[in-house]
Amino acid sequence: MPLIEVEHLRKTFIRAERRPGMLGAFQSLFARSGHEIIAVDDVSFQIAAGEMVGYLGPNGAGKSTTLKMLTGILTPTAGRIAVGGIMPHRRRVDHVKRIGVVFGQRTQLWWDLPTIDSFELLRHVYRIPLDRYRENVRIFGKLLDLEPFLNTPVRQLSLGQRMRADLTAALLHDPTILFLDEPTIGLDVVARERIREFLLEVNRKRGMTIVLTSHDLADITRLCPRVVLIDCGRVIYDGALEELRRRHGRRRTLVVDLADSAQLPTVPGVALLRREGLRIWLGFDRDTISAADLIATVAAQCPLRDLSVEEPEVEAVLRAIYQGAAVDLVPA
Repeated sequence: MPLIEVEHLRKTFIRAERRPGMLGAFQSLFARSGHEIIAVDDVSFQIAAGEMVGYLGPNGAGKSTTLKMLTGILTPTAGRIAVGGIMPHRRRVDHVKRIGVVFGQRTQLWWDLPTIDSFELLRHVYRIPLDRYRENVRIFGKLLDLEPFLNTPVRQLSLGQRMRADLTAALLHDPTILFLDEPTIGLDVVARERIREFLLEVNRKRGMTIVLTSHDLADITRLCPRVVLIDCGRVIYDGALEELRRRHGRRRTLVVDLADSAQLPTVPGVALLRREGLRIWLGFDRDTISAADLIATVAAQCPLRDLSVEEPEVEAVLRAIYQGAAVDLVPA
């Protein structure tokens, strides 16, 4: 049985508008009206226990709305959600005991209290056994380097420190599922990598299921073998990240370090993208020429010092899809 089941999920909102009206012959009022906005439209997918899945899409695609329905914050307009056999919006209390949630722009910590006091309050909220609570604080404290700021008020934490504390707070009660909405937004390189390593660790050692949205595609590449793409409220791809890259990242790059500048290689169908001194970048289509054939042709024309093949960045692949440049998208 899948741990998370989403079937024909739909969520609409009514955007209120004001239009001028008349009351009698001498008083102008504003009458309310509104129109329907479809945030999520007939979305279906399943997630097995222990998976790490990236839920991707441009701004306004419906990612955060879907996560809020999965966590029970929002009630679906139509369709069905089951998380561990529970419908989140109908059994919120039971549901929150089994999930952890981190929204990058919000915190569940108490602003004026020391970080450790927030953890203590959450221990009582979730009724976590004392020995388990202490063990989790010890383990997460070591993995996320919490010790330097455990006694610091939350309002004085840096963004990276607060995010590490929020991750700990979300996991103190040993949830089986972790929902993350932009968990590395605004963080520096070191903080982002520390959080990625932590998520890989809890997934590997605890079998935790993780559903992640992020505009930082390095998060997705590092963490999520599978991605679900959503656009305009609909799923347009559900499958392996590498398969998405293979099918829609047709343009590869051969980086060549020439031994001298006497001659540049010329290969039909291959574009010279850039040149910096003796290093050149050659763009080619994987469907029309193989990397092995291109390397052999270039080596036959020019003396080489080194070379490497660069695969297309995930960001470029997704940009092409959302701009309509990619064709034959894998059906969800």
